Amino acid sequence: MVEPDAQLDRVAVLADPTRRALYRYVSRAEEPVSREDAAGAVGVSSSLAAFHLDKLVAGGLLRTSFRRLSGRSGPGAGRPAKLYERSDEEVAVALPARQYELAARLLLDAVDAGTGARLPDAARELGEVLGAADAQAHGRPRSRRASLARVEPLLEGLGYEPIPEDGGIVLRNCPFHALAQQSTSLVCGMNVELVGGILTGLGASGVAAELAPRPGRCCVVVRPG
Repeated sequence: MVEPDAQLDRVAVLADPTRRALYRYVSRAEEPVSREDAAGAVGVSSSLAAFHLDKLVAGGLLRTSFRRLSGRSGPGAGRPAKLYERSDEEVAVALPARQYELAARLLLDAVDAGTGARLPDAARELGEVLGAADAQAHGRPRSRRASLARVEPLLEGLGYEPIPEDGGIVLRNCPFHALAQQSTSLVCGMNVELVGGILTGLGASGVAAELAPRPGRCCVVVRPG
């Protein structure tokens, strides 16, 4: 467990707007990226991007690897490029300190000891409430495209990091990652019901939540359907 002061230091690393933009770009990339790619994405020089990226590495938010981007090897292939990707470190700050994850783990243990039947129902009910609140505030979407546009910020607000892909949405992050490592089937079932409930409450048309586990992503996708 990281000490609270160290967690605050990590959050402070993101105070600079350019650094935040670089972190978001690297975090959403499918593969490790070079400083040149990151610089071009946020509109800064390569040297400035390298400075900020290395600060993020020092803060534990990114990690590095080295690879020849040309795909060649041996003499004349050039030096390996330094690449950046999001680290596995999790940063959470609560003032005063809280232990929500510990409480959640205890709840999972209790659910695992029983049938677990109530958790998916509760997740869907919560999703429907969230979706219905948005529909009441902004109206129901009238097309698949409008449904995707409306559900994306709802999923973003829950920490799923939605990314449009193949006419649907994939979720770059599982907000319950640590818990999913302990009880994968239970948490994945909760996730798909929560997202499905949001779609139902919103009145989304032409899309559905499905389980499609992939390494490094949430187990749920929103697909045309």
